[in-house]
Amino acid sequence: MTRQTFDVQAVFIDRDGTIGGTCHFIHPKDFKLFPNAQEAINLLKRVGLKVFAISNQYRISRGEATIEEFTEQFTKFGFDQAYICPHEQECNCRKPKSGMLIEASEQHHLDLTRCIVIGDVGDTDMLVAHAVGAQKIIVRTGWGEASLTKYRKNWIQTRPDYIAEDILDAVNWILKNKINL
Repeated sequence: MTRQTFDVQAVFIDRDGTIGGTCHFIHPKDFKLFPNAQEAINLLKRVGLKVFAISNQYRISRGEATIEEFTEQFTKFGFDQAYICPHEQECNCRKPKSGMLIEASEQHHLDLTRCIVIGDVGDTDMLVAHAVGAQKIIVRTGWGEASLTKYRKNWIQTRPDYIAEDILDAVNWILKNKINL
């Protein structure tokens, strides 16, 4: 059952600390979703939204995993596409740089000001969303609580549009406030 969206074109979701895992690298074969994360992804898909993964994974450049392993994992979870930065060094795609979002906007003809980024790290996820004019949802899971307190000074000029307890709370907020049900 697909419903018509009325403002949001796509939702970009971070991996580590946002949909599962810990705040540290976990190989895709060992990664576990948080409770309700799959339900959250499914809810977005059910209302017809494009759902993209956006993730910094510099361990790929060290040979500890492959882009294909991450892509396969994101596909299994139901993401439409995964944008993954494999670089450890400075580059244009590593969050908080906006290369991955710009690539997605070009490939899928998106207006990034009509998109939402959900993540747990203020000085990467929230800053990349801010850089392209996307709406910003920070979750308290993963690094989220520390981003909102101890590390808030690192992204003080940016305010999240919503602070969610977890990914399902974030998605419920989107469905309640951004989608014409």
